[in-house]
Amino acid sequence: MLGLWLHEMESLEAISQDDEAKRIFLRMAALSRDGQMGSFLTELARDEDLDDETKGTLRELAEDNTFLLAVEDYLQRTQRLH
Repeated sequence: MLGLWLHEMESLEAISQDDEAKRIFLRMAALSRDGQMGSFLTELARDEDLDDETKGTLRELAEDNTFLLAVEDYLQRTQRLH
């Protein structure tokens, strides 16, 4: 259990250190919170510039509302500390 928690903390910290990733995750969290994730997933499926592996990863993350909200919360809390 501790290993999983540490892995998630490392993932959250990695996202917080990458401005583009941070922007994407915050946008996905907002879409999820507003009930608009369906439109994101539709656009993602149509995007010809992304490979199937990237699309699959983004789709999986976009469908994990709990993780998106945790990322959003972590980024907001750590922004105050930096």
